[in-house]
Amino acid sequence: MALGKPSARIDDLDAWLATVTQPTALAELSALLLCAGAAWALVWLVRRATGLADERSIWFGRKIIDGVMFPLLLLCLAYLSFMLLARFLPVAVFKIAIPVLVALAVIRLGVKVLQVVFVNAPFVRMLERSISWVAWLAMVLWVSGLLPLVLEELDDIRWKVGDSTLSVRTLIEGGVTACVVLIITLWISAAIEMRLLKSATGAQLSLRKALSNATRVVLIFIGLLVALSAVGIDLTALSVLGGAIGVGVGFGLQKLASNYVSGFVILAERQLRIGDNIRVDNYEGRISDINARYSVIRALNGRESIVPNEMLVINRVENLSRADPHTAQTTVVSVDYGTDADLVMRLLVDAANSQDRVLREPAAFAALSAFGHEGLEFTLTYMITNPEVGALALRSRINLAILRTLSEKGIAIRAPGMVIRATS
Repeated sequence: MALGKPSARIDDLDAWLATVTQPTALAELSALLLCAGAAWALVWLVRRATGLADERSIWFGRKIIDGVMFPLLLLCLAYLSFMLLARFLPVAVFKIAIPVLVALAVIRLGVKVLQVVFVNAPFVRMLERSISWVAWLAMVLWVSGLLPLVLEELDDIRWKVGDSTLSVRTLIEGGVTACVVLIITLWISAAIEMRLLKSATGAQLSLRKALSNATRVVLIFIGLLVALSAVGIDLTALSVLGGAIGVGVGFGLQKLASNYVSGFVILAERQLRIGDNIRVDNYEGRISDINARYSVIRALNGRESIVPNEMLVINRVENLSRADPHTAQTTVVSVDYGTDADLVMRLLVDAANSQDRVLREPAAFAALSAFGHEGLEFTLTYMITNPEVGALALRSRINLAILRTLSEKGIAIRAPGMVIRATS
C-alpha cells in the first residue's frame, strides 16, 4: 500500500471513519498523550531553569499551559510524531489533532500578546473572541477539505480599483497577513519593553520607558507598512496621506501632537520621573505612569488623575521629590496676654516632638511671632519626613497634642472674638 505524502486533511470521510475504528488509532492517541506529557515536562524544566514564571511573560505565563511555549512545543512534537507514524500506519487521529493544535497555538499566541501589550483594555476581549472564531473556522475548513474550494470561490469575486485588481480572497489573505505582522510586531515590542523595564528604578525607569515607547512606535509603524503592502495598497499613495495628516496636525490635531511630543520630552529630559511627588495646577500627587500622551498622577487620597503631558511642560511644576525630601509644617496658636511665653513655646515644641515623623535635626522650634489684637501669637515650625504618605493626619495629631497639653496647664487658646478654654 503506497502511503504517499502525509496530509493533515480528511479527503475521504468514510476512509477516515474506518481508520479511526482500527486498533492503530489507540497507538495514535498514545503518541499524542506522550507528546503532551513531553511538552509539559519541557516547559516545566525551562520555567524552572530560567525562573520566567510571570503573568506578563508571553512564552510561559503564570501557569505551565498559560503561555505560548506549551502549545507550540506540543504542535511541533505532534507533527513530528504524525510524520513518523504516517510512514508505517494509516493515521486518522492526527488528521484532527494537528489542525486543532494549530488553531490552539494561534489563539494562544494572539490572546497572550494582546493581554500583555494592552493590559485591562476593554477591546482586548472582543479581539480575543475574533481571533478564536477565525482560527476555529479555518481549522474546520482545513480538516473538511473545503478550504481550497472556498478560497477559489472567493478568488472569483473580483473588482478593479485603479490599476489594481482586487478579490475577496486577496483582501482576506492580506488582512490575515496584516494581523500576523502586527501581532509579531507587538510581541517584539512587548519583549523589548519587559527587558528594558526589568529592575529599572528612578531615572533609569523614565529613560527606559522613553526608549520602550519609541521602539514600540517605530515597530508598529514598520508593521503597518508591511501590513498595507500585504493587503495590496500602493505605499506611494501614503505621500498624499502624509500631507493630509500634516495639515490635520497643524489644525485639528495640534493638541494631540503637542501631548505626544511633550511625553517624549518629559521622558528624555528626566526632570520628572515615575515615582516623583509633584504639584501641578493646584493638584498634588505621585507620578505612577508616564505614557506617550498623558501621565497618571495618584493623589494622597488614592484617586488617580490623567494629566495631559502638555500641562507638565508648559505649566509650573513643583517636583517635591527632587529637592529635600523633608517638608516644613507650621501651626499658629494664640493665647492670652500675661501667659508665660517660655512655657508656651516649650509645650509647643514638646507636642511636635511627640510624633515620630517629626525630625529632631533640624529641631522643631516655636517663636513669639506677633502681638495680636486678641493675644500673643506663637508659630510652631517643624520638619516632617515622608510627606507623600500624608501630612494632614500628622498636623491633626500635633494640634490635638497642643490642645491637650495647653489644657493640662490651664492655658486658654485665643481665637478672634472668642476664648477656647478646654478642661482636662
